[in-house]
Amino acid sequence: MSPEGKRRKLQEDEAPSPHNGGPATFLDWCTTAGILLNPKVYVSAEGTAAQYGVMARQDLAAGEVVFTIPRSALLSQHTSRIQNLLEKERRSLESASGWVPLLLALMYEATDGGSPWAPYFGLWPQLVPPDLPMFWSEEERAELLRGTGVLEAVQKDLKNIEEEYKTIVLPFIEKHPEHFSPEAHTLDLYKRLVAFVMAYSFQEPMEDEEEDCGKEGFPPMMVPVADLLNHIARHNAHLEFTPECLRMVTTQPVLAGHELFNTYGQMGNWQLLHMYGFSEPHPDNINDSVEIPMDVLREAALQGAESEEEKAWLQDRWSFLCRMGIAGEGGAFVFGCEEVLTDEELRTCLKLLCMSAEEFAEYKENDGWEEDEEDDEEALTYQKVPRLPLAWRRLLHSTAEMAMKLYASALCSDRRILDDPAKMARLSSRQKYSLHVRYGQKRILQQLMESTANQN
Repeated sequence: MSPEGKRRKLQEDEAPSPHNGGPATFLDWCTTAGILLNPKVYVSAEGTAAQYGVMARQDLAAGEVVFTIPRSALLSQHTSRIQNLLEKERRSLESASGWVPLLLALMYEATDGGSPWAPYFGLWPQLVPPDLPMFWSEEERAELLRGTGVLEAVQKDLKNIEEEYKTIVLPFIEKHPEHFSPEAHTLDLYKRLVAFVMAYSFQEPMEDEEEDCGKEGFPPMMVPVADLLNHIARHNAHLEFTPECLRMVTTQPVLAGHELFNTYGQMGNWQLLHMYGFSEPHPDNINDSVEIPMDVLREAALQGAESEEEKAWLQDRWSFLCRMGIAGEGGAFVFGCEEVLTDEELRTCLKLLCMSAEEFAEYKENDGWEEDEEDDEEALTYQKVPRLPLAWRRLLHSTAEMAMKLYASALCSDRRILDDPAKMARLSSRQKYSLHVRYGQKRILQQLMESTANQN
């Protein structure tokens, strides 16, 4: 069965692009740009998980180079024709996202049919972006994605995009009429290009994560050909970076007739849908996860309080956790398919909220320092959760129950749809991908509830 993990690519019958050509023109451009494609593979729109993909023409061994891309073929603010202008105005283009210079470079190159990257942009007629939730109506997002975390992420994105455009991008556009115009380079175009960067860009990894801790990472860049590979969690290729070029390399043997899949990182389904416009069916995404807002844990603790005095104590402990930087508004505990991914934060919060008054007073005196328990260093898998103190398990169980109620549908309802091929066939892609997100998250919450069910 074909994997469902994929990105939406543009259909060939959509409105024509301001750039000439399509896949054939693009492949000719690749040759001119020095991009070397292994003759054992080919770009295709047939038999792939999405509109475009890379297929194996012959068997490929593990470690075989699929294609090589010289750095001169990459599109970023450093290779755009306005790179000098962007560098000159670098200070005025600083933003929280760090994407403004790249987006301006894309705006300039994508709206000019004479751009060296015109064949690349020609793959996407009218620059129609992937079908990300940011382009859905508020009503549809609320109906399909309530409780998943996607709603909050999209609301934040839309607010930041509009503010960034109005305060940084538009003043730059008006300042440089020789390259830009407010009529052509609109907020709508900016929003679409943000979607392109989210869905198709790559970011070069830092060589030494510990050494570069705290430093600003490399900005994203567009990597032609590499962005045609679709994603599944169990991928069979990955992108390697060298000073001279980028190479896509197989991570396992790939048989002739099979598709090559890249990885976009260890992402849960909600992240894939938010950033790329797709999700994988359960249990294919081994990196699936659910985030429980920290405030839900606080509310569960307060709900279990037996007196106003006890509620006051809990509020005091929560404020202490916030001052320590462990808890806070907008924070979340992350639960993966097999273990708690934020186990240190979760253990600390459970410990403080379940402490006696005497223990908490001593804890505060020591500024939160105490000898680590032996088990604290180990990953908190769901098999180990039953060994947690009873008070912790009770609070965690109540928290998972509250999180389950945040969704618009019940787990059993989603299961009935998934088990009915006729019902699944009637779903739109948005409904189907949202269902995968909701169901996968609820299964993780159910697993958490089962591991904390023993209240003795």
